[in-house]
Amino acid sequence: MTIANTLSRGAAGAPSHARGSRRGPATRTDKTRVQRPFRFARASPTRVNASASEDGTSSTTPERLVVAVTGATGFVGSKLVETLLRSGAEVRVLTRDVSKAKSKLSARGMPRGDVAFVPPEKWRRGILGATHVVNLAGEPISTRWDPRVKGEIMASRVKTTKTIVDHVNSISDESKRPKVLVNASAIGYYGTSETDTYDEASGPGADYLSQVCQAWEQAATGAQGCRVVILRLGIVLDRDGGALGKMVPTFQAFMGGPLGDGQQWFSWIHRDDAVGLIMEGLTNEKLVGPVNCVAPTPVRMREMCESLGETLGKPSWLPVPDFALRAVLGEGSTLVLQGQRIQPKTALEVGYKFKYERIDQALKQILNR
Repeated sequence: MTIANTLSRGAAGAPSHARGSRRGPATRTDKTRVQRPFRFARASPTRVNASASEDGTSSTTPERLVVAVTGATGFVGSKLVETLLRSGAEVRVLTRDVSKAKSKLSARGMPRGDVAFVPPEKWRRGILGATHVVNLAGEPISTRWDPRVKGEIMASRVKTTKTIVDHVNSISDESKRPKVLVNASAIGYYGTSETDTYDEASGPGADYLSQVCQAWEQAATGAQGCRVVILRLGIVLDRDGGALGKMVPTFQAFMGGPLGDGQQWFSWIHRDDAVGLIMEGLTNEKLVGPVNCVAPTPVRMREMCESLGETLGKPSWLPVPDFALRAVLGEGSTLVLQGQRIQPKTALEVGYKFKYERIDQALKQILNR
């Protein structure tokens, strides 16, 4: 991977589509150039091909994507950046810490392509001229909750989303305003149940995580003049992070087993499909509003652990009791002790083809590569 340090200086230093529009007196923000601390070696520009639907109309965006991304260094975000670069898109990483974001993404061996790193005070400039925005930012929730942590969980999602939406809404020139906002949410929106099945038409729950998701989604739907997709993420699986990244070492040490009684639902999705659905949200005009980002075949926690043990060739015999998880995670233990059965109705209706529909299929691909 080639890295070249390039700082934008004057009009020549910013990409043509990111320059200020001639729509009256320019604000001070409009004059701020997007800082381009370094660039992965440039890839040849490509276009996303529009596919025709059954009625003969196009449902995708036939242009090169210019995507502003928050949460780009996270578990899902980093994979999204990689996928976007491979497709020939330009990526603008909206980050709180440019140097850390550069370090994290360059360490992952990103493919060739254009990447701009944009600090908070220049986020509006990073959004101006972008064709799409993906907002994945949020503090981790798999920790012990106390009033401070719960406040950070809520604020990191809602405040960042409001900032993004305010910037989008401030762009009066339609040619410079993003066409699409894909905003993360979570299946925690629905609350928990061992018996009910939820799809996008189901109402919200009443617990803390549901309240976070509702506020998060409400903030995103304030975006004007663009299509808004709310991606309700399930439990994302891959080896180098997320829930599976924490479970694999315990199974390899012959200490793996279900969490709690193992009867809670585990609505999962392979990281490749999570990113696939984000890409679908960017380009498929049929996707609007909430989309459940889960595989079509949720399983019980016990079945998940048995399949994991079988794939690793390790036993799944040592359950983690409820009281132990509550002692460690407090209220946050609801994440693993209670679940929900979610169906990706909208994704299936628009024709998205999941690469991994079954848990055993996904685990074998992840763990045997």
